[in-house]
Amino acid sequence: MKRAILIAAIALCPALAGAQAKREAGPQVINFEDDTIQGDLTKPDGEYVEARKKVDHTNLIRIREEFKDKVLQSVSDL
Repeated sequence: MKRAILIAAIALCPALAGAQAKREAGPQVINFEDDTIQGDLTKPDGEYVEARKKVDHTNLIRIREEFKDKVLQSVSDL
């Protein structure tokens, strides 16, 4: 009895998979002939664009003019 059920299940599996594949194949068609669809296109009256003014920043990197003197002084301290 168990063998018969197992054989039947194995025999039906490819048929079920084929039926599923047949449903998914091809384009899907939706019919709206009986329904009336009404709507309005709405869009904004204008556009508001806000932009910040460009700000000039000063350079925060300062080149030390006495750097070479400080290095020579630190060598002489050794």
